[in-house]
Amino acid sequence: MAGLINFEDEAEVKQFLDNLGVEYSFQCYKEKDPEGCQRLADYLEGVKKNYVSSAQVLKHNCETHGHGESCYKLGAYHVTGKGGVAECLKTAYSCFLRSCRAGGKKSTDACHNVALLAHDGRAMEGEPDLSAAREYYEKACAGGFAPSCFNLSALYINGNAKGLSPDMNLALRYANRACELGHVWGCANASRMYKMGDGTDKDEKRAEELKNRARELHGLEKERQLKFGE
Repeated sequence: MAGLINFEDEAEVKQFLDNLGVEYSFQCYKEKDPEGCQRLADYLEGVKKNYVSSAQVLKHNCETHGHGESCYKLGAYHVTGKGGVAECLKTAYSCFLRSCRAGGKKSTDACHNVALLAHDGRAMEGEPDLSAAREYYEKACAGGFAPSCFNLSALYINGNAKGLSPDMNLALRYANRACELGHVWGCANASRMYKMGDGTDKDEKRAEELKNRARELHGLEKERQLKFGE
């Protein structure tokens, strides 16, 4: 029957995948190539489902080479205890922080995670650090990460008793930015602020535009959820 793989083909696929693992291992440990180590970790996780070995490679690549993506994934492992690593938010915070500072394709996500853990205090001995939260939300927001922009807006709406004063102008700025990046609640909050005149002059027209944008985004999200469930 067309499309079926015979035994010989399966053996060839297995040999090909095994050869990939050998190649990535050589790149990582012999050539000392950080990207090769990341490929090896992804291979061990995605193909071999060997999370313990993947965690070991991620740890090596993060600690030895400071590879941002490996540090990020290692941090994610520490959040849940995946791959036999210690389930430890403090260690996860350290990994995310290193990834954020290293740059690379996961750095924006890492900066957001640093901010989240600082914001709620789970990695800070139970004591929130809103200065750190603001700093790393700003980094992630500048990188186009909508939830960070929204959380910054919320920070400036509420302020706190430890020196962060409410600032409705900044709250509106970040709500608008979150909306531009497609965050439904960023649009909703900005709409309300224009309607109430918080951080700006009242602007019914702008408030209505943003409310409609929020509805549009909400509808798109419901549509995506329905398609995903089909």
